[in-house]
Amino acid sequence: MSTYKKEVGTAVQNFAGDYTGAVEGQLWYNSTAGSFQFRSVSATGSWATGGTMNTARYASGGAGTQTSALVFGGSTGSDLANTESYDGTSWTEVNDLNSGRQSLGGLGANNTSALAVSGADTGGANNLANVESWNGTSWTEITDVNSARRILFATGIQTAALAFGGFTTAPTGLTESWNGTSWTEVNDLNNSRYGLAGAGSQTSTLAFGGNISPKAYTESWNGTSWTEVNDLNTGRQGLGGAGTDNTSALGFGGTTPPLRANTEEWNGSSWTEVADLSLARFQIAEAGTAAAALAFGGEPPTTGSTEEWTGAGAPVTETITTS
Repeated sequence: MSTYKKEVGTAVQNFAGDYTGAVEGQLWYNSTAGSFQFRSVSATGSWATGGTMNTARYASGGAGTQTSALVFGGSTGSDLANTESYDGTSWTEVNDLNSGRQSLGGLGANNTSALAVSGADTGGANNLANVESWNGTSWTEITDVNSARRILFATGIQTAALAFGGFTTAPTGLTESWNGTSWTEVNDLNNSRYGLAGAGSQTSTLAFGGNISPKAYTESWNGTSWTEVNDLNTGRQGLGGAGTDNTSALGFGGTTPPLRANTEEWNGSSWTEVADLSLARFQIAEAGTAAAALAFGGEPPTTGSTEEWTGAGAPVTETITTS
């Protein structure tokens, strides 16, 4: 009778947990889980359920990666200052924002380095210019944006960021660049809007969706100006966005209305519809990249649900089961 060792040339290896060094098709025994597992590669992207937030909310800020994320602010009907940190499995409550708010911009490299930008308090009625910086332990008030607004989007890292769009007394295309010390007004979006999403860095960002009809506009930022590029397939507002630059992005959820679970992937030229979120929602927070994104919170109803995106071609650990 043939055995695994005879066929492969080595015995099944034993690991206490996931074998991160496994190659495609490799089998091992996970002694922690008490099961055999093997490595495959995803043929198409998909969403999987992650840990649920301690405080369900919508219109919050998000930052970080799929395994090191931060959620802050938002609303449950009342403005929140609550902050939670994600380790890839579960959310932990940490120190609150100094100023409770909703409809803010969030950005940052991980759960130890983030910015909370602008937003609104008083039930979303009063625009804020406040910016707060997170050092992994607490929030510190730093230099305000030039134009107070809500329902904006922000991209980048703690020392080099971009904030764009939103609502002042009307939809705006205002764009501000952060150098780690001060905010500078730069060239506006071509299409003023709020409820948009984005992906990227201070010098390479994509802005997409928003309240402006047909809610599908996409613009690319090169560090100096915005250029209109190909639209989303499904126009919407209140969607989430993830990605590292203007050539690779993911847009998910939102509302036209109705509520949307649609997920689209940007390849630098056009959008392609891929797998839907499990839960249709809008006013979502987000973190991560186009290959490994995180979607959390949203409404209606107000939820603490978290979903983790694994893009096509990513390694996947599968468990062998019998029935």
